[in-house]
Amino acid sequence: MPQLIDSHCHLVSLRNRGYLEEALERAEQVGVGGIVSIGTSANDWDLNRQICKEHSGRVAYTVGLHPTDIRSCWESEVSRIRSYFDLEFPPVALGEVGLDHFHLPRSNEAKTEVKTVQEIVFRQQLALAGEIDCPLVVHSRGAFYDCIRVIDESGFDWKKVVFHCFADGPKEMAMLRERGGRGSFTGIVTYKNAPEIRKAAILQGLEDLMVETDAPYLSPEPKRGCPNEPAFLPHIATFCSDLLGVELSKFSAVTVQNTKSFFRI
Repeated sequence: MPQLIDSHCHLVSLRNRGYLEEALERAEQVGVGGIVSIGTSANDWDLNRQICKEHSGRVAYTVGLHPTDIRSCWESEVSRIRSYFDLEFPPVALGEVGLDHFHLPRSNEAKTEVKTVQEIVFRQQLALAGEIDCPLVVHSRGAFYDCIRVIDESGFDWKKVVFHCFADGPKEMAMLRERGGRGSFTGIVTYKNAPEIRKAAILQGLEDLMVETDAPYLSPEPKRGCPNEPAFLPHIATFCSDLLGVELSKFSAVTVQNTKSFFRI
């Protein structure tokens, strides 16, 4: 059975729902040999590290402040991020961070304020990732061009950037590729209404491709409508290997190596 790595999921969410260990066992049974559990707020950083410690060699994790998890105390939270990289069982990347222009207030004034704060927090975390010299996991929803602009202006090394849950088209993928960045793909790529995302995956090709579940969100076909989990990653891998016209064994081997190289694990 081909081995895979789920490059982006939220194991703390599975833990909070009461079935983390069962989900990890199911993942192992279908050949998902590694998982990167993503941080989104100060509330999950320690829990992710604990899960990593308990499943050392199989689970890695990240720390970062998601744009929709920014609170009034965000400055003190961001200041804590660096300390995790000095601990035993450090994170493998900073993320997920970025911009989210989908979940915004209704009023124009409040909308502008939220977007401004998101960009400030994104810039600070970009600078921190540059100082630490670690990979960056980017969340971009309805904000692709603004994310590109902010990263360009930061001078951050694009080779260390992944746009997780890539949900734009080939034009945007080309912009990412010409800078040295990459996208990772979720179960959305399997949806009938996602032809542009499939074109983007084809344009990126296998060379830098990573796959992810983003569990417990975005279950792939044929599991759409069920809570997602890492055990569903083979559905995404099989679909993408067919899309790219490569054997599943080769697809699995290359994407595993891509993920290990990117996160340095």
